[in-house]
Amino acid sequence: MENFLIKQETYLEAGIHIGTKLKVMDMNTFIYRMRNDGLYVLDLRKIDERIRLAGKMLAQYAPEEILVVASRTYSGNAASVFAQQTGIKVFQGRFIPGILTNVHRADFLEPKILLICDPKGERQAVIEAGKMGIATIGLCDSDNTTSSIDWVVPCNNKGRRSLALIFYLFTREYLMGRNKIASYDEFLVPLASYEAEKPEEGAVAAAAVQAPAPESVKAAAQAQPTESAPVKAATEEKPKKAHKSGEEPAPSE
Repeated sequence: MENFLIKQETYLEAGIHIGTKLKVMDMNTFIYRMRNDGLYVLDLRKIDERIRLAGKMLAQYAPEEILVVASRTYSGNAASVFAQQTGIKVFQGRFIPGILTNVHRADFLEPKILLICDPKGERQAVIEAGKMGIATIGLCDSDNTTSSIDWVVPCNNKGRRSLALIFYLFTREYLMGRNKIASYDEFLVPLASYEAEKPEEGAVAAAAVQAPAPESVKAAAQAQPTESAPVKAATEEKPKKAHKSGEEPAPSE
């Protein structure tokens, strides 16, 4: 029996494992297969494992030490609910150059760890975090490069339901890690509250990969690999800050 953070069916119904029709080499280790329609399928076990460890990493920091960058409507809505429940700051919309590097700006921020919802669309924030030595956790789809991300969370980072589920789990794991709740039973925030009510402009293509349309939940569940990387002492490690080209400078597992 799988020891997932949430029922496997909930993951599959949210389409959290459905990538795009593009793949970069950086994401090879997280991709299980390519569907007949050309969409890449991400490894569900690795998704779950990395959400779990990302939650533990975030829980090592106080709310004021964390910044979430969410440039898209779907991620912004889910992240805003996460912020309400945790007290963590969320920057929504276009990331303005200098927010992390220009100390003279009135809106200058100095977080210790950054959560990026889309490394491609939020590239400026990733660049500035690298310059300032700020650790980064990134939600990465099959088409994202990861060389400047310290801890990759493979996922569908465009779908409404996928992003809602990710931030729902981040909220629960963060509150657990900070001893704000003693068990999952005490977490009463509904998953539906994390979903955006209106689609963002130009999101037709993204909406198409929210859920595994041609692939049934049962078939997708059977298609998952039988092995996953072991989890080792995750609670004692923080993301590394060094960025090296071609490598994923994540904390050792």
